[in-house]
Amino acid sequence: MTRVGEGLIETIRVRGRQLPFLERHLARLHLSLTALGRPSPSTGLGQLVRAAAAPPELGGADHVVRLALLDGTPTIATRELPHLNPPAVVLGTEPHTPYPHKTTARGLFDRAILEAHAQGADDALLVTAEGGHIAEGTAWNVFWWEGDRLYTPALDLGILPGVGRARVMDPTNSAEVRVTAAEFVGRSLFMVNAVRGIVPIGSFRGRDVHLDARTAELSHRFWPD
Repeated sequence: MTRVGEGLIETIRVRGRQLPFLERHLARLHLSLTALGRPSPSTGLGQLVRAAAAPPELGGADHVVRLALLDGTPTIATRELPHLNPPAVVLGTEPHTPYPHKTTARGLFDRAILEAHAQGADDALLVTAEGGHIAEGTAWNVFWWEGDRLYTPALDLGILPGVGRARVMDPTNSAEVRVTAAEFVGRSLFMVNAVRGIVPIGSFRGRDVHLDARTAELSHRFWPD
């Protein structure tokens, strides 16, 4: 549930001066507006984002455009890419709460990152209060390999339907499941979002994560030509 004063946001990758997933971001944003009964903007959002795709101060480098929408009013900001190194990931201690729409109410995720940094890690995975199921990362979805198939936490856990997640999902070779942290031991894990793409997880709860060669293959295919 969203509250008064919460805005909707989309963080959009600019890659080679292109916006490979812009239409997917805008589609998700409009679905959220409809679901939450929020007013639609009078300004063309696509035009605003495209105008921010090549700011002179970044000299054509890949970067991130942040589109925020509050009460029908859009704002645009740009920032550099986050690091793309395989992160060390821990479990957050604060339970995950449903986050089906990408809103500015991100206190839970911010606290999880601070907790991870305090432990010398880069990021955190959150688990549900009921059942202790792995849900999502602070700004990303998680996948892992079992045999010939890809697995990822189920959307009905209340996780964000990530643009990167949708790009990776293959209806013939992936499945949504519920798993606990104990069941993650020994899995080859990777994170994905539409800013970073696919990034292998380097370690989970202090244990190195095995890198599956298929993750690199997926990563090469992730970005549209």
